[in-house]
Amino acid sequence: MNLFFEESGDFKAGAVLSQQGEAYQVEMQTGKRTKVKSRDVLFQFSSPEPAQLLTDAKTVADDIDLDFLWEVAGQEEFGFAELGTEYFGHDPKPHEAAGLLLRLHHAPVYFYKKGKGRYKAAPEESLKAALAGIEKKKQQALMQAQYVEELKANRLPEAFKPIVMQLLFKPDKNSIEYKALEAACSELRTSPQRLMLTVGGIPSPKQLHLTRFLHEYFPKGTGFPAITLPQVPALPVADVRAFSIDDVTTTEIDDAFSIVPLGDGRIRVGIHIAAPGLGIKRNDAIDAIARQRLSTVYMPGDKITMLPDELVEAFTLGEGRTCPALSLYATLDTSDWSVLSTETKAEAVPIAANLRHNDLDALVTEETLADGSGDYAHKDDIALLWQWAQVLEKSRMVKREGFGLKPEQTNRVDFNFYVVDDVVSIVRRKRGAPLDKIVAELMIFANSTWGKLMHDHGVPGIYRAQGGGSGGWAAKMQVRMVTHAAPHQGLGVDQYAWSTSPLRRYTDLVNQWQILACVEHGVTAPLAAQFKPKDADLFAVVSAFDAAYGAYADFQGNMERYWCLRWLAQENLRHVEAVVLKDEVLRLVDIPLIIRLPGMPQAARGTQVRLELIRWDEVELTIEARLLEMATGSPEEAEEVEAPDDEIATTETEAGAESVSE
Repeated sequence: MNLFFEESGDFKAGAVLSQQGEAYQVEMQTGKRTKVKSRDVLFQFSSPEPAQLLTDAKTVADDIDLDFLWEVAGQEEFGFAELGTEYFGHDPKPHEAAGLLLRLHHAPVYFYKKGKGRYKAAPEESLKAALAGIEKKKQQALMQAQYVEELKANRLPEAFKPIVMQLLFKPDKNSIEYKALEAACSELRTSPQRLMLTVGGIPSPKQLHLTRFLHEYFPKGTGFPAITLPQVPALPVADVRAFSIDDVTTTEIDDAFSIVPLGDGRIRVGIHIAAPGLGIKRNDAIDAIARQRLSTVYMPGDKITMLPDELVEAFTLGEGRTCPALSLYATLDTSDWSVLSTETKAEAVPIAANLRHNDLDALVTEETLADGSGDYAHKDDIALLWQWAQVLEKSRMVKREGFGLKPEQTNRVDFNFYVVDDVVSIVRRKRGAPLDKIVAELMIFANSTWGKLMHDHGVPGIYRAQGGGSGGWAAKMQVRMVTHAAPHQGLGVDQYAWSTSPLRRYTDLVNQWQILACVEHGVTAPLAAQFKPKDADLFAVVSAFDAAYGAYADFQGNMERYWCLRWLAQENLRHVEAVVLKDEVLRLVDIPLIIRLPGMPQAARGTQVRLELIRWDEVELTIEARLLEMATGSPEEAEEVEAPDDEIATTETEAGAESVSE
């Protein structure tokens, strides 16, 4: 005797070796023996052999027309033997019964299983819907296969064009487009980003990095809604001729300077900051825009401004205009450059000139300032500011050392990027050049002075603090944002509140509102300020700004790295000079490209090396190099270098970014 039975959701046949109660010992065609309970047996048969029965059953199943079988079955529940008699016109033979069971079992769309060997035909409407779904999936599978072939042939399917960014950065993993992209990448052994570059979905690696950032942080685009320019109250006109010092690419000019002689060896230095806070009000439409963006985003050759162009144009300190400004005046005794008094006021400031680094850097050097040579605009004013800037820096370094830190290094190199028609120029600039130092020192002075002003009036602000934390050295020296005055040990000041870039940073706009409240309301400023003491919303601003500013800085760093790699290709360089930063970390001499060289022999910081560039990847922003030669003797002293995690790097960001971040 042989049995046809169901086991683990499948049909099998085998010869009975023995029976004990409700269980059979059955031998399969493979020789394997198994125990089969009687409740799982569908029918018994004596011939043909089990193996032949299964072969014949599959043939029968393949010949059964499902649509006809469904019509024959009717709408009542049935047993397979009953339906077999109806379908075959006679009691089904073993192989016919088995074939019918196989067909019923593998057609769950047509027949619902109701028990052992029992089924029920699907209702007509349900069957039609299910068949339509199957047909749809079949068509989708064909379309997906077509997409895969197109991608493998380096063609971008038409359906992909409007959703390229979504497929790369926020895909619907159930869509046939994503499945096709994933399948094509698997077959081609590549990544979705590289494949999209190959087929033209993204025109270049630069666009890939940019669109990835925009998709995450500017999903609705970088444009601005229409705005109404705010009205600025009538302001007294300052009796000064102010001038700014900026890079040639700077359009958001938010700081300028003036000098007025007072006689008896005294002068009054004016630090004038663009004052959008006089027009923008908390929670108005423009504030909502600024608070959403929180900062201007910089990248080589381009930027995404925090504020609309027309508003920037209305408040930028443009040459030949009289602009609303928040001014900090410091009266100085030039005999020792001590600060006799300070005064803050809101006023309209005449801007006589916008000076540019590219015009002045070669003319304004420590040597020309010392001997008085050269001819350029505001020469005498710059000479006076240079003397004061040196005193300010020296005073900061004394306080910095009092905090237990080493003196700040000033003979390092910065790099400026200029991109025109996708051709990049990377210009080395020695950090601490006179114009940079003037701007940086006066901005630090203003931010520290205004931070104290807010603190003295009991008005909360947004401060940058460094040092005094808990944990190890790195944790203690991490720069953090707080809403109360606290020392910035790296800069060597007792408090430091970003207030000098309100066109570019939301924190500075917030602080400008708070400073204006101090100026206008004096002792009642805590009651009149836009943000009151312990205002939870101020903490929300700090948290949001910190996250956004960090993300924007990471993006800027990635884009600078991309343009460094582009510069290597543009200059067709394979052998380059580099300098050791720490351990296996190097930086190229001509551009600020960081390279890690695993297995490099230990060398002192500042050691010069020569490298062979093997390959680099503008998509992954990686580079491989090989050490060719290492300089002997003591490390180069002409240029100080810094490791990426050096505490000095934080100080540079605080001070130097004021003048050259663009």
